Amino acid sequence: MRVGLFLLSAQFPGQSHGEALERTVRSAVEAERAGLDSVWLAEHHFVPYGVCPDAATLAALLLGRTRRIGVGTAVSVLSTRHPVALGEQAALLHLTSGGRFTLGVGRGGPWIDLEVFGDGLGAFEHGFPERLDLLLRWLRGSRVGADGPQFSFPEVAVVPRAGEPVRRPALSSWLGFGEQSGPVRFPRQRQDEEGPGEGFVEGFVESQGEGFGEELTRTGRPVAGPPVVVACTSPAGVKLAAERGLPMLLGMHSGDDDKLRMLELYRTAWLAAGRGEEQLRRVARRHVAAGVAQVDDRAAAARSTLLNAMPGWFEYGLGAHRTVDGRERRMRDPREYTELLCDLHAVGTPRQCADRLLATAERTGIRRFALLAEGSGDHEATLHNIARLGSEVLPQLG
Repeated sequence: MRVGLFLLSAQFPGQSHGEALERTVRSAVEAERAGLDSVWLAEHHFVPYGVCPDAATLAALLLGRTRRIGVGTAVSVLSTRHPVALGEQAALLHLTSGGRFTLGVGRGGPWIDLEVFGDGLGAFEHGFPERLDLLLRWLRGSRVGADGPQFSFPEVAVVPRAGEPVRRPALSSWLGFGEQSGPVRFPRQRQDEEGPGEGFVEGFVESQGEGFGEELTRTGRPVAGPPVVVACTSPAGVKLAAERGLPMLLGMHSGDDDKLRMLELYRTAWLAAGRGEEQLRRVARRHVAAGVAQVDDRAAAARSTLLNAMPGWFEYGLGAHRTVDGRERRMRDPREYTELLCDLHAVGTPRQCADRLLATAERTGIRRFALLAEGSGDHEATLHNIARLGSEVLPQLG
C-alpha cells in the first residue's frame, strides 16, 4: 500500500491566503519526513475552498523542497488549460525531478473560471476528450500538430520531450548524504522481500521510476514520460480513462460501494476497448482513492476535531463557487458532508485508521491513497496529524 497526502491549500475562516499556502508547503515537507509516499495538489480559482490556482507550479516548488517523495496534481483542470502548455510543464517537472512527478487531470466544473479564461462552457461539457488526447500525444511524441474543433496548429517539435530517459539521482542523493534538510525516513508501507537491508534500499530507489499512476499501451507496456491519472466522477469519465489506458483518481465522497461500481464500469470499458485482463490487473494497482485522515487517541476526539472545523470551511469555501451560466447548483449540507467523510475514511485511533484503509484495500483492491490531513484547519495540528499518520498508522499497513 502507498499512502500519501491530498493537499487542498484550504483557507479556513480567519486565515490569509499566505497562511493556507504555507501550511501546504510545510505539510509536504513533513509528509516526506514522516515516510509518506506522495503528495497530491489541488487547484481552484476564485474560491477559498483552495487557494492554489496552479497545481503544477506548486508541484515545482515542492519537488525542489523535497528529495524522495512523489508529487502529483489532483488535479490540473484541462477545461481551463491549453494541453500543450500543461504538457510542457509536465515534461519539465518529470525530467528535472528524476521522475517524481505525476500529472493528474480532470475536466473541472461549470464554474465562472471558464468565462474568465475564455474557454467557454463547451470546454467543460464536450471538450475534455480532445484536450486529453492532445495532452497525451504531446507527452508521448516528438512532433505534434492538431486539427480539431478546439485546437488547430501546424506540427511543431516537442521540447523538452517527456519520453526521454529520466536521469536518476545517485543513491547518496536519495538518502540525503551531505545535505542539510533533516533525517530521511523510508516509507514504512513499502516492504521489500529482502527486508530492510541493502536490497530494500535498492528496491526503494528503483521504485521511484514507477510514478504513482501508469499509462499502458494496448500491449501492456508502460508509456514513457510522466504518469498520468484521470479524475473520474461520472460513467463517461470512467469510460474515457479506460479507453486511454489511464488509472483513475476517485474522489473523497466515494465510499467502498461507489468505488466498486466505478471499478466495474472501468473493467467493462477496458475490455470493450480491446485491452486484456493482465494489463487490467497492472493498471488496477495504479488507481488512487482520495480520502480524509485524522488521527487521535480517541475516535470521538478525531471526529470532533473535523466536525468543529470542516463544516465552516465547506460553507465558506464551496459556497463561493459561481457557475458560468447562472445555473442553479445545490451544495451539500456542510455538517452532514463532514459526518459522511468521518464515516467513510480514516478518522479515529491509529488502529482504526489503519483498519479503515486496509478494509478499503481488501474490498476494492485499491492500494494507493491520497488523504486530506488538514481538516483541523490549524497549522501545527495538521503537521502533528501527518507525523502521527507516518509513525503510528503506516507501520500497521505492512
